[in-house]
Amino acid sequence: MNFNFKTYINQTAHAAPLAVFRIAFGIMMCFSILRFWYHGWIETLYLEPKFHFSYYGFEWVKPIGNYTYVLFVICAIASICIAIGFKYRIAIIIFFLTFTYIELMDKTTYLNHYYFVSLLSFLMIFLPANAYYSLDNILRKKSYETIPKWTIDSLKLLLGIVYFYAGLAKLNSDWLFRAQPLKIWLTSKYDIPLIGEAFMHQNWFHYAMSWGGMLYDLTIPFLLLYRKTRVFAFVAVVFFHVFTRVLFPIGMFPFIMIVSTLIFFDAGFHQKIINALKKLFSFSKSKYIHVRERYIFQSRTPVILLLSIFFIIQFILPFRYLLYPGELFWTEEGYRFSWRVMLMEKMGISTFKIVDGDTGAFFYVDNKDFLTTFQEKQMSFQPDFILEYAHYLGDHFTQQGHKNVQVFVESYVALNGRLSSLYVDKSVNLYAEKKSFKPKLWLLPFNDEIKGL
Repeated sequence: MNFNFKTYINQTAHAAPLAVFRIAFGIMMCFSILRFWYHGWIETLYLEPKFHFSYYGFEWVKPIGNYTYVLFVICAIASICIAIGFKYRIAIIIFFLTFTYIELMDKTTYLNHYYFVSLLSFLMIFLPANAYYSLDNILRKKSYETIPKWTIDSLKLLLGIVYFYAGLAKLNSDWLFRAQPLKIWLTSKYDIPLIGEAFMHQNWFHYAMSWGGMLYDLTIPFLLLYRKTRVFAFVAVVFFHVFTRVLFPIGMFPFIMIVSTLIFFDAGFHQKIINALKKLFSFSKSKYIHVRERYIFQSRTPVILLLSIFFIIQFILPFRYLLYPGELFWTEEGYRFSWRVMLMEKMGISTFKIVDGDTGAFFYVDNKDFLTTFQEKQMSFQPDFILEYAHYLGDHFTQQGHKNVQVFVESYVALNGRLSSLYVDKSVNLYAEKKSFKPKLWLLPFNDEIKGL
């Protein structure tokens, strides 16, 4: 079948799926922010630490003291406005900026679903998610029941990338032939009612979970696209994410993925949801709202061009690890932002030594004087964290009056059940190493092999 891009761009679809997606997204984001606040994580993750790990190039993004709470309030209000479709374009832009700022404040808190939400909210800036069933319809006295089909398909594509790339990442020897790291994690879940003692220690169950997870991620986007398998696929989505939520403390991610996959259902399904909402909230169409058949972009070509670039980046970015030497799981160069979900159990211990370059006098650093327990755990096995912390220590002790400061680290790391081994060249002064995207040649080579993508 020949694909005609011009014909495809001009295809239309009912606006109900995008409206339901907007409502669900706004509600979930508001709940996520309130949940974050309720658990006291704003204070423990952003206000209590003396030092924050930054993304390269975004060192200027920092918590802003007690005003950090204001940032969360603004983000929550924006999410509510998104859900009800009030000043949608302004709201989604504010949400994207505030949420992404929060995500960038400390690299220690990186999670794949935070990254996903930032990408999703950026994409939604350019979609007419308020065209139908929104307060903006009342304000502008216009409602559009038909929108360009590609606006809905773009959400399906982003979800498909997340799933499929997560599946590709599982095509490695540790996951498939050693059932790692699931074997480590599942064994510790023996106390789960009904299934804990029966399955969690079974070797076959570890492999079944590993292979099942890989096959699920690789196939679920296509099963959701095909109408005859869509209901089965959605049941699989619900079961998979509920089960993983029971096993692992992964926050809102399972619920975000479950609700997001509703976008694959036909418009009739979403129209039933909207009709139910209308009855629930006694909403009736105002006689002053003029219903128009089709939403038309004012500047369609620039939007399509920008989103094309956006998706090209999403296709290419996860493969940037190929530019680096060494084992990806060991060096983690190109690991983040590549949809590698729960592929590693990595633990380490890093002891820093401050040396006077002239006299050779030295002393050791107690990491607890500078880092929280969570920060120290994350720093101990991630190279960019180790380097950034070394620079922080160097600057700190230089400002205290120490001369000719050099910073060395003795670091040991264990990966996916292997024995701990030396991670960093102890003879390298990390304070003299520059932060960049270049390979970190001061990392010692991995003493094993992990085959796969």
